[in-house]
Amino acid sequence: MKVRHPPLAAVILAVSTAVVPGAAHAQTQDTIKIGVPVPLSGSYSRAGKDILNGAQLAADDINAKGGVLGKKIELVSEDDKCDADAAATAAQALVQKGVVAVAGGYCSSAALPELRVFHGAGLAFVMDASTNPELTEKGWSEAFRTIGRDDEQGPFAAKFMKEVLHAKSVAVVNDNTTYSKGLAENTVQALKKEGLEVVYDDAVTPGQMDYAEVAKNVGALKPDVVYYTGYYPEAALIARDVRQLKLPVKYMMGGDGTTDLTLIRSAGAAAKGMICTTAPLPQFLTSAKARRFIADYKKAFGSDPGPYSIYEYDAVAVTAKAIAAAGSTKRADIVAALHKVSDFKGATGDIAFNEKGDRSKAVYMAVIAEGDNFKAYRQLDANGNWVAPK
Repeated sequence: MKVRHPPLAAVILAVSTAVVPGAAHAQTQDTIKIGVPVPLSGSYSRAGKDILNGAQLAADDINAKGGVLGKKIELVSEDDKCDADAAATAAQALVQKGVVAVAGGYCSSAALPELRVFHGAGLAFVMDASTNPELTEKGWSEAFRTIGRDDEQGPFAAKFMKEVLHAKSVAVVNDNTTYSKGLAENTVQALKKEGLEVVYDDAVTPGQMDYAEVAKNVGALKPDVVYYTGYYPEAALIARDVRQLKLPVKYMMGGDGTTDLTLIRSAGAAAKGMICTTAPLPQFLTSAKARRFIADYKKAFGSDPGPYSIYEYDAVAVTAKAIAAAGSTKRADIVAALHKVSDFKGATGDIAFNEKGDRSKAVYMAVIAEGDNFKAYRQLDANGNWVAPK
């Protein structure tokens, strides 16, 4: 997900002055078009293609049952490259192609300018992976998400470090992108509230060949935990450097941007024992819908689903449900119907949106890298006790 981006204000100014077609265009289509903006090129293309696969499975399921309002769902994807400029262009393209709603996104740094465009066009944007709180704090009625927020994950991570790892000191490293910086800030605040010492709080530049100097600086502070809040490509390199330099770090941790299998494949033995905080990965969801999703994904694409594909599956499905409930493909009607969602039975569990468009009951867990995959490690039960997931 990363390159350094121009100031978001410049992107927003360019987007806000653009002309977008009206909603009438979308109503003359033979299919119902749902937009899917994701990174399909660059460092984070694996995650983007996985999300698009999840969207396709949802569309296939819906269409096999007759579609919505007598029409088939048609996905329209655009490559946002996890880049603010590219994201604004991708969002404009989706509007021009006549989508009636949007389900997708990955990087929050791309989702923010995309949301600006969709808000201007009155298009619902149901996000599956973009977790920065600002996305639903603007007060824009078009913003929804099927996943939690960074200000929910940060406190979870801090509580885990204190109560499960019994850490006393933590180094927090981000990559200065919207998502990573936001998660880092929320985690640092929560760590201090929990009484842990934050011995390091700084950013790296994504896209470098190695992070040995940063690893040395962090290692010199001898933190119990190094928590990296960026994405999996850099996480693999940082883990490798920490291990190769044999630094006195007890635990390597990452946020939900690190839970792609590419982390394990790239870091190799250095990833062993790395713990990540995340929304439940597909393989740890126990519903019949989740098990069917995994089986269908493997059959269709020949591999295990990545972390966000199932949240995208639900994003498309709940959007289609809203269209059916509205009995209309008018953008405003779809937005209104999504705000009424209170008990949608998704593959990731029950979905309801609060007044801001956030998922009402977001869940997090800790997973650990073992062998060639992530294994369930700890989660909080209904009574607030840490338990090993079954």
